[in-house]
Amino acid sequence: MAADPGSEGLFASIKRLAATFVAMGRTRLELLGNEIAIEKRRVLRLLVLSQAMLFFLALGSFLAVMFFVLLFWEARLVVVGVLAVLVFGVAAWLYLSFARQLRSADPVFADSIAELEADLARLRTASGHVEEPR
Repeated sequence: MAADPGSEGLFASIKRLAATFVAMGRTRLELLGNEIAIEKRRVLRLLVLSQAMLFFLALGSFLAVMFFVLLFWEARLVVVGVLAVLVFGVAAWLYLSFARQLRSADPVFADSIAELEADLARLRTASGHVEEPR
């Protein structure tokens, strides 16, 4: 008994559709993995900057205390004062870098969401279901 030609075409079409969905899913997962890696690097960079900032702030505070202790000594005053200003300057620079990193954060998974919305729009167009834009 020969198989119905229409059913083979339907089966092949379903297989192609499934393969397309798997390929789309794989691409989206790869994109998601890339975005997770980028976000991980950003968080690690922020962690390193915050730790360096805290270190220099603590060191600057210590030197400031030493500055006041040594206030009445002659030559040591200038050296400790300059070091305290230098360390506070580094701490301020690190703080500004840290704040800039926090402000420049892109929305998490923005590329993945955009691709999924584009896929959804293509599927709606292909199915004949047209939705009004938001």
